[in-house]
Amino acid sequence: MKKTEIIKKNYEFKNVLSNGKYYSGSYIEALIKKEKQENVNFLGIAISRKICKAVKRNKIKRLIKESYYFHENKIKSGYSIIFLWKKKVETKKATFENIKNDMKKILEKAKIIEEEE
Repeated sequence: MKKTEIIKKNYEFKNVLSNGKYYSGSYIEALIKKEKQENVNFLGIAISRKICKAVKRNKIKRLIKESYYFHENKIKSGYSIIFLWKKKVETKKATFENIKNDMKKILEKAKIIEEEE
């Protein structure tokens, strides 16, 4: 299992949001930035308060984290990744399968996931 650290500080989020490359899927969006540290990844999750109440926001965060950990061993090291829930997508569509497949498509677009053989 690879090492992944959680982004918590506001300045870390701003750094990735302003300098990262944007990728969009059907349900989630990702901003990905190459870091100087080659052996660790950084993960951040942000969901707007305007989308839904705290319980649903936390559920979506848990689903995104679980989807990330599902793909974690295939992701190349040395990146900061922030996932955002799309504002125009209903929270009813937040299922593990939808998020997992969407995340895989985004990571393949960004070319940071290793190919399966």
